[in-house]
Amino acid sequence: MANVTIWNGSATFTPGDTPFGFYDDDTEFQRDAPRVALFCARKLGYPMMDVELTDENFFSAFEEAITTYGNEVYQALASQQFSNLAGQAGGQAINTTLIKTSLNAMIRTADQYGMEAGVGGNTTMYTGSLALTSSIQDYDLNEWATAQGITGSIEVRRVFYEAPPAILRYFDPYAGTGTGIQSLMDAFDFGSYSPGVNFLLMPASFDILKVQAIEFNDQIRRSAYSFEIVNNRLRIFPIPKQNGRLRFEYFKKDEKRYVNDGLIVNATANQGAIIGGGGESMTTQNAITNLSNVPTQNPIYSEINSIGRQWIFKYTSAICKETLAYVRGKYQTVPVPGSEATLNQADLLADARAEKGAVVTELRELLAQASLNTQLEMQAAQTKYLNDALAGVPMLIYIG
Repeated sequence: MANVTIWNGSATFTPGDTPFGFYDDDTEFQRDAPRVALFCARKLGYPMMDVELTDENFFSAFEEAITTYGNEVYQALASQQFSNLAGQAGGQAINTTLIKTSLNAMIRTADQYGMEAGVGGNTTMYTGSLALTSSIQDYDLNEWATAQGITGSIEVRRVFYEAPPAILRYFDPYAGTGTGIQSLMDAFDFGSYSPGVNFLLMPASFDILKVQAIEFNDQIRRSAYSFEIVNNRLRIFPIPKQNGRLRFEYFKKDEKRYVNDGLIVNATANQGAIIGGGGESMTTQNAITNLSNVPTQNPIYSEINSIGRQWIFKYTSAICKETLAYVRGKYQTVPVPGSEATLNQADLLADARAEKGAVVTELRELLAQASLNTQLEMQAAQTKYLNDALAGVPMLIYIG
């Protein structure tokens, strides 16, 4: 059996002893590294048992544990707040940024609903008009688009083929209003004071009901103005009786592309183009498109509190136990005077993996409890309990 290095019971940290050097310049990391090495060695049985590890093994495990802790914390933060981060320009790392809950994602989604409903959005709505021909009921809007030099398909959203507004027929200078108000005004002796049209103060709902009555009359008793569009072929009702122009509003379908809440994002390592549903674009540096490019950095060890450090110490110990198991797995038995000793590689490896899984699960559960959703649920429960307690407090009766 080759000579195996045995830890001598003391460790001295020097910058450069870790593989990546993420925290080598942190004075508290330099101070704690030898202490963590001693802690892990004693957890492995030192000085009663030999520990086949070196200082560098302990320091590497310490560095890995801190990095893993930071990854778990910032991954949870980024996933919980991604809806607020998506589409923003990457800049300051979220490690030191207070992320406020915003309505950005909801607004982006609402833009698309607004566009479809015709009350907003970020896609340009165009206006066009075509010539109406007397006695012609059907019109091909695709031919119109080709004649206008529009490439691609269009989507017609509104056609202004409507009867005159009903309010124009509400007041008739010759027939009065048709609602019997003339007689009512005469009863108040107001009829002779207003030439042409007589007005009487009535609630606005009265006017609305009368306008609806006129419109319903036109729909039921007359040929209602309407239209239908099938595959961009427009059919209008009633058939026009004279030539004219018909105005309509439409979208260009190639401008309605949208992915993920209305954003099409083409990102490179240094630059991302955020394109809105209407082709509007904004070039940003390091656009946040997914969890892989959310700006994060390794944690600063000196700023990690005691809760985090205790987790790091536990995880470092589990890593060292796993590393020792691999070392001992290479040498299944060790010769001793008159016999040989069997090493506990299998037990160490099983315990190490179980400990690593347990501490990671513990941290994730803690981060879940600190999430915004859980905090809001807890506050709602506390408010309910408080209200229930206050409901049992007798109400004072004041006698004045």
